[in-house]
Amino acid sequence: MTTPDANNNVIGLVLAGGQSTRMGEDKALIDYHGKTQLESSVELLSEFCPEVFVSVSQANQNEETRQQFPTLVDDPDVQGPLAGIISAFRQFPNQTFLVVACDLPLLNRETLQYLLSQRDPGKQATAFISEFDGLPEPLCAIWEPDIVANIQAAIENGKSCPRKVLLNSDIQLIALPYQHALDNINTPDERDALSQS
Repeated sequence: MTTPDANNNVIGLVLAGGQSTRMGEDKALIDYHGKTQLESSVELLSEFCPEVFVSVSQANQNEETRQQFPTLVDDPDVQGPLAGIISAFRQFPNQTFLVVACDLPLLNRETLQYLLSQRDPGKQATAFISEFDGLPEPLCAIWEPDIVANIQAAIENGKSCPRKVLLNSDIQLIALPYQHALDNINTPDERDALSQS
């Protein structure tokens, strides 16, 4: 467990560079709480991190809402969320990142507070255990700078799954304290079900 002061150097990173293919519209711009999901995510991370960046792709970096925030452009040669994570570490090689996907509308401050309180800086990452399969949840996790070599090795081997990077790293795994906090919304049906609940 870490003290709040130990987390003062953690940078927030909102992953918002995806194509939202299954949703059919930009997931970062969907409004669940009176503001876009991107705005909600940045606001949430800002409660805990002195700096928050938004990971964007080359294709969506000029989108108006994204331009409101400091952005980091994903590595175009890497697929998926790892493109944003490795890009962030290349810009800030010695920093720790609190990484959050932009499609987690049920994520709350208590979940992030708990994650940070359980951080082990001596490990390569601190992550929740998935409620569904018992595997690490990579897209609401703390990624330490010591994990960069593992990310780079995965990329060089043509692997771009952030979960597999965590599985092959020395990580702190913790139970999720709030059920459904990490439910991601990928399709119109899931979005509609959440809106009606």
